[in-house]
Amino acid sequence: MDPLLLSRIQFAVTIGFHYIFPPISIGLSLFLVYLEGMYIKTKNPEYKRITKYWVNIFALIFTFGVASGIVMALQFGTNWAAYSRFVGDVFGSPLAAEAIFAFFLESAFLAILVFGWNKVSHRIHFLATVLVAVGTHLSAFFIIVANSWQQTPAGYHLVESPIGLRAEITDFWAMVFNPSSVDRFAHAVIAAWLAGLCLVVGITAYHLIKKRNIEVSKKVLKPAIIMLFIVSLLQLGSGHSSANIVAEHQPAKLAAIEGHYETGPGDMYLFGWVNEIDNKTYGLKLPGFLSFLVDWNFKSEIKGLNDFDESEIPPVNIVFQTYHVMVSIGMLLILIGLIGVILLLERRLYDTRWFLYALLPLVWLAEFANQFGWMTAEIGRQPWIVYDMLKTKDAISANISGGEVLFSTLLFTVVYIFLLVVFLVLMVKKMNAPLPEEDAITKY
Repeated sequence: MDPLLLSRIQFAVTIGFHYIFPPISIGLSLFLVYLEGMYIKTKNPEYKRITKYWVNIFALIFTFGVASGIVMALQFGTNWAAYSRFVGDVFGSPLAAEAIFAFFLESAFLAILVFGWNKVSHRIHFLATVLVAVGTHLSAFFIIVANSWQQTPAGYHLVESPIGLRAEITDFWAMVFNPSSVDRFAHAVIAAWLAGLCLVVGITAYHLIKKRNIEVSKKVLKPAIIMLFIVSLLQLGSGHSSANIVAEHQPAKLAAIEGHYETGPGDMYLFGWVNEIDNKTYGLKLPGFLSFLVDWNFKSEIKGLNDFDESEIPPVNIVFQTYHVMVSIGMLLILIGLIGVILLLERRLYDTRWFLYALLPLVWLAEFANQFGWMTAEIGRQPWIVYDMLKTKDAISANISGGEVLFSTLLFTVVYIFLLVVFLVLMVKKMNAPLPEEDAITKY
């Protein structure tokens, strides 16, 4: 049993499960700011009912996100000791900042958000809602800074120490604003906004289909579908910007994304399959479009995988497929948002049942895009765990055995399956819960 392979599988399982929750909580926190802002602006108690309903769902998602994230930190010490020694000085500051500034901010004001109704003034409660949203975004920023440094290292030097070669920070701000951090943060946060909006749209459509809280649901679906369309277009732009960063700093990943083997003009595939034995890519493609997107020139040269050292090429077909699934879902969200806006303008949004049914899968659709996007970024970086400095095979703990990793992986998997079932049961219960009655709400 290979401890390296098993450790990679274990980390993929744990982070994949954890990554279900933070994107939704980030996106939903921003929508809560909108809903409570509308209550303060209009003094319409319906908006308070809506906000309280979604706060309960947000609290559930946030709780599972915190619980599922603890295991990941544990693995750095147990499975990835060599990696932890190498990046410890660099990762210490952003991860500490995430805990001190972001997580503390979220946790402290979440209590007011959930339990402070009618106990604090409306301005204080709204401020708590805003600060929770700020905290979720700050948390994402510091985590993405750490991860982006692995993709495009900057602001460091390598030093020999008694425990081996280590990366140490020489320029804190260069480390924070490394070449990919801003673009990757924008792309990840916009994806999180989409995840939150998709959850809101899907559940609200379910209520309209079941003819529950019809007038209240209309107040939610209208802004949510407009935001979904706008944000999905923003994601298209941020994705293009992120791809340009990949083209500049990780050319092997770019080539793998489109199965581009021969150096020359790069094609963009709508879908296809990569034969890694024959180094051939088959599918429906737009000739020269990869070159155009990178350099605005259909004939611009893109370095092919055949010109890279074989030991530095990622698993091409996996990267190709995950990337194209992510892009396909993104384009589908744009289409759904566009149809929704057209139906809204024609005043048919709430009565077009086929479209309401089409909105139901959105509850998980953006989540799938997030998962596949993460897989593209991380698998596409292979064989490097820190790009061009530390390979994944050299980052494993020296004294860990395959049997130990297998046992803990199976244990984590069983626990996560149990937690997922519990989460889904509680989520369905909260989704079907009635909104608070008006006479049960005390005005601020």
